[in-house]
Amino acid sequence: MATHFLTGAGSGIGAATAELLTARGDRLWLLARDQHTADRLREQFPTCRTVVADLAEPAALAAALAGPDAPARLDSLLHVAGVADWGPVGDSDHELWDRTLTVNLLAPAELTRLLLPALRAAHGHVVFMNSGAGLHAPPGLGAYAASKFALKALAESLRAEEHPHRVRVTTVYPGEVDTPMQRRLHARFQLEFDPSVCLTPQSVASALATVLDHPHDGTMSDLMLRPGG
Repeated sequence: MATHFLTGAGSGIGAATAELLTARGDRLWLLARDQHTADRLREQFPTCRTVVADLAEPAALAAALAGPDAPARLDSLLHVAGVADWGPVGDSDHELWDRTLTVNLLAPAELTRLLLPALRAAHGHVVFMNSGAGLHAPPGLGAYAASKFALKALAESLRAEEHPHRVRVTTVYPGEVDTPMQRRLHARFQLEFDPSVCLTPQSVASALATVLDHPHDGTMSDLMLRPGG
């Protein structure tokens, strides 16, 4: 039975991933922004453990994970949570940049650092949920794209550094997914949203499970997912 630490389980891809992993009997540690969210996640996933910490405050992550019940071994760390705010570079103030880079880059880096001993103990797997914007920066999403480009660099350095410890690292680049974030972005861009031409969260979760289940003689270093039959 595998043990996973997951961010973003409250909705979208994270919720679908938590549902899939619990359905097959895996153990889950879920990061919750606040106590209300933690209570809701425990109701939805009764067998999970929760850690209350806000990714917008990465300096608080160490204290949240300092208890005696913190996981000693982890088969995977799944970075699914993220934020995306619309704004041309000329209209994006330092607060937008700070919030985006903190949640999408600095917090995953800090959480990975803190959980590396548990991942090394299990020869575990770190998975970063990136975006098509982490490969090709669209207009109006400069801060988001910058955070995802940087997340790609973080994953590549980590992969090389952790190879001797047999910790695998994968970056997943999904196209448009039918999530609340995607719907908000379409509304902000004043674009019609058609879920029929999007990936489903369940489809992305299935791909994540495939990544985790790949034999240990290899690593899926980068996985691109695009809508379409």
